[in-house]
Amino acid sequence: MLRIGLFLATNIAILVLFSIVFRVLGLEHYLATQGINTNLSGLLIMCGFFGFAGSFFSLLISKWMAKKSSGTQLITQPRTPEERWLVETVSDLAKKAGIGMPEVGIFPAQQSNAFATGWNKNNALVAVSAGLLHRFDREEARAVLAHEIGHVANGDMITLSLVQGVLNTFVMFFARILGSIVDKAVFKNERGNGIGYFMIVMLLQVVLGIFASMIVMWFSRWREFRADAAGAHLASRGAMISALQRLQEETQAHVPNQMPDTLTAFGISSGWKQHATRLFMSHPPLEERIEALRRGV
Repeated sequence: MLRIGLFLATNIAILVLFSIVFRVLGLEHYLATQGINTNLSGLLIMCGFFGFAGSFFSLLISKWMAKKSSGTQLITQPRTPEERWLVETVSDLAKKAGIGMPEVGIFPAQQSNAFATGWNKNNALVAVSAGLLHRFDREEARAVLAHEIGHVANGDMITLSLVQGVLNTFVMFFARILGSIVDKAVFKNERGNGIGYFMIVMLLQVVLGIFASMIVMWFSRWREFRADAAGAHLASRGAMISALQRLQEETQAHVPNQMPDTLTAFGISSGWKQHATRLFMSHPPLEERIEALRRGV
């Protein structure tokens, strides 16, 4: 609950800070002189409410959505030696990381992958693919699990939601401000916001949303390095490097990613994908992650 409290407090502080900045800079007065009468503080609060509400709601239902979309089967009572090893390994790693025991599951994908999600580090979900369990040796699989436990212990799910909420807020806010300016300058609308305003706002939300997604993807790549370091600490550096090298072999073989797109950012690997640019990659290239571990970064 402490993380959730900090999450909400941070969001409120951001909105208050920008409201103060707008007043100090006299932005609202300047817009009024241009014939655009907008309550910036009110608009920012409205955008913040909707921007953070969507992000926060997604976080709260993340485990449920992950189970449904991936077909993850929870292990409530281990039935095989493999399932028993999996539960015991997650339990051991969770204790070492100082978090509560996550739910443990297996999802039916032949690609080697794993993910962690959940709104609370003491009530998370860690799942691995059937393919990973079949092809990875125990030390490599333990390193992958340690990587995912690292995500949970680092609070990456909450932090990513915070980043997304902030960006949602400002995409909505600036799209409406710029929409009012363009509507006034181009369409000469003197009676308030017309159809041109709404068309411009929709277009700007798409454009600004693309730039916002670049920031989210940058953060996602950065946290993968942190989770790799956590995996090396909880398991071993050699095992973590070996696991990433095994994933690299599958990537080079163009093994398709069978995990839902909504969970790709939470997996240990994004699988083989064509990217127009690095800016939209949720994970750094595996060779960079391996090199970072070798350097001890």
